[in-house]
Amino acid sequence: MSIEKLKKQALKLRQKTFNAFIKNREAHLGGSYSMIEILLYVYEVFLKEKDKFILSKAHASFPLCILLRERGFKTKIKTHLEIDEKNGINCTTGSLGHGLPIATGMAFARKKLKKKGRIIVLISDGECQEGTTWESLLIASKHKLDNLIIIVDYNKLQALSALKDALPLNNLVKKFKSFNCNCVSIKNGHSFQSIISGMRKIRKGKPNIIVINTIKGKGIKEFENDTVWHARQLTIDDIEIGRKRLKQ
Repeated sequence: MSIEKLKKQALKLRQKTFNAFIKNREAHLGGSYSMIEILLYVYEVFLKEKDKFILSKAHASFPLCILLRERGFKTKIKTHLEIDEKNGINCTTGSLGHGLPIATGMAFARKKLKKKGRIIVLISDGECQEGTTWESLLIASKHKLDNLIIIVDYNKLQALSALKDALPLNNLVKKFKSFNCNCVSIKNGHSFQSIISGMRKIRKGKPNIIVINTIKGKGIKEFENDTVWHARQLTIDDIEIGRKRLKQ
């Protein structure tokens, strides 16, 4: 799929997600919009037949559910996902820090059983404050799980504050490399070209971690880089602003 088609799809997915926020009267808008391009790249370009995808930051699950429904699944649009493999949800996620341990176990099992297919997991930067994340990396590194691909949505904000004010991660890429993982940093997570170029640097022989710099709330300028949009119901004024920015 061409870059231009992916850009058009990104706008459409933001529009559909915004409408779902209005209909369902809830909006984890910031974290949903920071990962739109990542999600589209994974589903439209990266995933192969035997691969499995896990969304660990499942508070931002609306765009994933919409994508799956467009592919013919009967996925219920909701936050905090429950396993439903026949409809594209490969494990239960929601509470942060759980998706990567499960993904690591799945990758380990496939490696042991010599089964094909990669496990791709999308985690939030806030999850990098969780001990389970680093325990999982120790296991993945020891067993050289090169069938495990970890994508970090690095938008640098969490529910109530900036990441650096809550629990600083400092040089995240350096930390990941110290766990003997292949780590790639992508500067612009809203550029499909940058994502494609970065993902080409995935290597065999060890776990791969892709740290993708994003903007929370990307697509609606007035809502960008604002912690209030971690979780908030849309007001009438919000809806007007959003529809204008999203060309609805």
